[in-house]
Amino acid sequence: MENFLKEAKKSSAIVATLSSKEKKDILNKMADALEENSEYIIEENAKDMQSAKENNLSSAMVDRLLLNKDRVEGMAKSLREIAMLKEPVGRVLDGWWTDDNIRIEKVSVPIGVVGVIYESRPNVTADVGALCFKSGNVAILKGGKEAENSNRAIAKVLQDILIENSLPREIISLLPDSSRAGVDYLIKQDKYVDLIVPRGGEALIKYVSANATVPVVKHDKGLCHTYIEESANLDMAIKIAINAKCDRPGVCNAMETLIVDKAIAKEALPKLKEAFDAMGTELRVDSNALEIIDAKEATDEDFDTEYLANILSIKLVNGLDEAIEHITKYGSGHSEAIITENYTKAEEFLNRVDASTVYVNASTRFTDGGAFGFGAEVGISTNKLHARGPMGINELTTYKYKVYGTGQIR
Repeated sequence: MENFLKEAKKSSAIVATLSSKEKKDILNKMADALEENSEYIIEENAKDMQSAKENNLSSAMVDRLLLNKDRVEGMAKSLREIAMLKEPVGRVLDGWWTDDNIRIEKVSVPIGVVGVIYESRPNVTADVGALCFKSGNVAILKGGKEAENSNRAIAKVLQDILIENSLPREIISLLPDSSRAGVDYLIKQDKYVDLIVPRGGEALIKYVSANATVPVVKHDKGLCHTYIEESANLDMAIKIAINAKCDRPGVCNAMETLIVDKAIAKEALPKLKEAFDAMGTELRVDSNALEIIDAKEATDEDFDTEYLANILSIKLVNGLDEAIEHITKYGSGHSEAIITENYTKAEEFLNRVDASTVYVNASTRFTDGGAFGFGAEVGISTNKLHARGPMGINELTTYKYKVYGTGQIR
């Protein structure tokens, strides 16, 4: 492991000096290679899918794990989009002259070696590898055991292109020891690793955050809310709520709790129940909502749970203040939405709610690097420092000061 990390650190000096054109050309070759090796990748994924079946993984996990021709093409498309993004390295973020006639520039530079720990979704291997490469970083990837064959196949395709272009394979590589002990070792190697990004279950995030000596940017749980305010267009609200919950219930930007203003509950709840029943959604509602619709009663634990399944909690509130109070108590700082026709309340919601991404009249499902125009993301950061929300190539850079003098001394 130490030899591997030494090589990764050494490789970071190489990838950091690649030109924008070199990185763009190589990323496009990687995209072509993914499509050309689609059959191989899908065959390897089939092994993981078989193991998932034998181990009775949840339907949400299986959906995240599956790779088919469309999804492999989607990975290739994502790499081409990342290739086309504006160069993140070498941007002059600020510049000025001092009283001593010294010129100072604040310039973006790569972070260095980035370790990303994730579960289930093998497309993350391609997305994160490409984002780190584009931003001049080395990517050390630790995927979940359930996607071991898929991740190995994708990494091999990307590494083959690196080798063809006389670059070290360590620039995009899988952690050689994927055991718990291997992860323990990785997250403490601040001599070689500059950043750790854990994305996955709550237990993984807590463990890494508590034990890492390397700086951590958390991709924490997505306990997302949508508040239907009393002035909302109800047809639009139902459409947004169905999308936020049912489009892909097993992802972090899916809605877990729907908050409905009591002023419109008698009209809204029966329509919402009908729409969610049609989608097979299990509703867990508070005692006030139970007086209007028939459903399972929600517990306090339900409101504090990221289901990652087609289950939805519903809470009735008296106005905006109560809605924000509920979000403040239970939200994870990921994504929150208000459906309203009242501009003042919309702005108040946006300004007062403490989350990485806040919405007016749109689904929380848009919290995504691709949807934001980033090509993909390393994760959805719920940190407040360094990166917040979808973490794209610019968030994979830091900066340094370049200072130009003409013989000045102090």
